[in-house]
Amino acid sequence: MLKSEEIRIRDPFILTDTKNGFYYMYGTTYIDANSQDKGFDCYRSRNLEQWEGPFAAFRPEHDFWADLNFWAPEVYLYHEAYYMLASFKSHDPMVARGTQVLKAEYPEGPFLPVSSRPVTPSCWECLDGTLFVDENNKPWMIFCHEWTQINDGEICAMRMSEDLTTVAGEPVFLFKASQAPWSKGKHSIPPHIYSGWDRSRLNYVTDGPFIYRTKDGTLLVLWSSFGEKEYAIGIAVSESGLITGPWRQVDEPMWNQNGGHSMIFKSFEGELMLTFHMPNAPAGMERPHFFHLEDCGNILKIRECVRSQNESVLV
Repeated sequence: MLKSEEIRIRDPFILTDTKNGFYYMYGTTYIDANSQDKGFDCYRSRNLEQWEGPFAAFRPEHDFWADLNFWAPEVYLYHEAYYMLASFKSHDPMVARGTQVLKAEYPEGPFLPVSSRPVTPSCWECLDGTLFVDENNKPWMIFCHEWTQINDGEICAMRMSEDLTTVAGEPVFLFKASQAPWSKGKHSIPPHIYSGWDRSRLNYVTDGPFIYRTKDGTLLVLWSSFGEKEYAIGIAVSESGLITGPWRQVDEPMWNQNGGHSMIFKSFEGELMLTFHMPNAPAGMERPHFFHLEDCGNILKIRECVRSQNESVLV
């Protein structure tokens, strides 16, 4: 068994699987951002503190189109199967980074692609697709159009087919990173994350969107970028309550202590929880952290960490 602090992982994602009585944790576990990746592993736990694994959730076939940057897998129980949304990149410079959908019968996998290519636009550099099912029970993918291509990163939404194999509409722009008062542009991005950036321009990062509807119906997007103290988590609020917005940025970040790429889940006891990796740098030190959340309607409160007494309030 491994403790949480012994697992190096970025972009942690928790599936609370009531069928099996386990929490499953997925995430990015690469060592070198430019090395050839082998796939995705997952861990399982009864208590979010001690973990079994890793288990090989996805291993690419020899003809799989991507060979590096296997990033940020998210897994959902959807239509009686387990679906993974994950980002991939190829050494081929003519092939854009994208989010692909995979499917499995069990949460440990094996996950297999449901289509031959990513569902994000083929000419866009994209990552961090996340699943959202709207008020009409229609699936959407929310994803990042990367700053590496457009300098000021964007978050977009795209209707999906019911089986998640294809898109069912054109991408819809939601907002860009520079619209958040707390988001700070950088001339350079930490090299363990990216290399080859344009140092002559100010770059604004969008990363790790996650959708959450509060108990009073307010629709939120949690997302990450760089702030005053490096990596941070901010929140955007849909003024219409719909995924298409318009979106208003909360002035202050939800978390600003060099941690991010967050998601929300419920514990088996019904408690609302937040997880993200911290620190974001130096490379190799990333660990999953878990916090209790309070849904106060249009307010989310980060309460105590499961191992400390950190507290932050979003208003």
